[in-house]
Amino acid sequence: MTSPGGAGPWRATVAGLCATLVGIGLARFAYTPLIPALVAAGWFTPSQAAYLGAANLAGYLAGALSARPMAARASAPTLLRTMMAVATAAFFACAAPLSFPWFFAWRFAAGMAGGVLMVLAAPTVLPHVPIARRGLAGGAIFTGVSVGIAASGTLVPLLLRWGLVETWCSLGALALVLTAAAWGGWPGAPEGRKEAVARRAAARPRSRPSPALKALYVEYALIACGLVPHMVFLVDFIARGLGRGIDAGAGYWVLFGLGAMAGPVIAGFVADRIGFGRALRLGFIVQAVAVGWLAVSDGVLGLAVSSIVIGAFVPGIVALVLGRVLELAPGDPKAWGLTTVAFALGQAAAAYGYSFLFDMTGSYEPLFGFGAAALMLALVIDLGAGVFAAKGGDRPQAGDKAA
Repeated sequence: MTSPGGAGPWRATVAGLCATLVGIGLARFAYTPLIPALVAAGWFTPSQAAYLGAANLAGYLAGALSARPMAARASAPTLLRTMMAVATAAFFACAAPLSFPWFFAWRFAAGMAGGVLMVLAAPTVLPHVPIARRGLAGGAIFTGVSVGIAASGTLVPLLLRWGLVETWCSLGALALVLTAAAWGGWPGAPEGRKEAVARRAAARPRSRPSPALKALYVEYALIACGLVPHMVFLVDFIARGLGRGIDAGAGYWVLFGLGAMAGPVIAGFVADRIGFGRALRLGFIVQAVAVGWLAVSDGVLGLAVSSIVIGAFVPGIVALVLGRVLELAPGDPKAWGLTTVAFALGQAAAAYGYSFLFDMTGSYEPLFGFGAAALMLALVIDLGAGVFAAKGGDRPQAGDKAA
């Protein structure tokens, strides 16, 4: 089975993996172990470095929101190639410490590219993969995120021995190689496919989201708030906050990446046995404990367990929430898109809020405390939605599509 452009399903899957590796795995997560070095070298103050991390997450929100409108005006392969090129260019641009606005703009651009790549890569590839292999292909595509996390924790400390400029350029060179590897692998849309999709979308009866689905949107935004302290501040907290150095911080980031590689498989295994709803609630509790632990303890074992657990949930929670969305809104393609936007919104808002809090207090512990509180609030909302549904308040209303 090949696409009209001649790329087979295996090559298209590799292209998708390269896209998530460049747009998320490197463009977002390689910045986390760089923060202590940027501060130590005097490129930016600690608060500025935190805001630059938030800029990437704000860009991700912009990319998630604009991906579909942009795809309506340009072919998906063209857009995917362009966004990988933008993310690559951002690495080289950040090698020049010109000013804070310069860095902010490029970190935002890299985040926007990552948002577009995350939304479009898998849907572009999977229709060209045989149905029996789509689960494997989808897992391979999103493995790029996990590989990027693990690689950044290993590569960045080694590259930093050469210098910051050399580190940014080396990451750019790696992204350039991956972009070139993916360039010819994107499949084109089959003839008439876009028109058929448009006709089906127009013919599909409109339905309002159920209260449980609306609650899930809020919960997913709160999950993002809970994960941001680890995604942005973990390495800096260990390296500078605890005074243990960049190598120690990067070591915990490697553990974070190893957890990320196992997360989706473990989440899926648990959900298959207890259901997505129960698995999600269990996930809220486990995440809240793992995040909140760093607000009260800095022991080596606790740091290691927290890094691994939250690393596992960064990609693993996607599998749980996606499964829950499919239960609550079967056959509604917009539901997952709105859920993704909710996560991006929560992520960006939390990143700026935590950066402001860190700027005001200079302390890391409150960030993890607020993250844990956000996850517990998500659990309360989910339990409340369950009680509401049990009392009959979650029934389809007149004119709504039956669940």
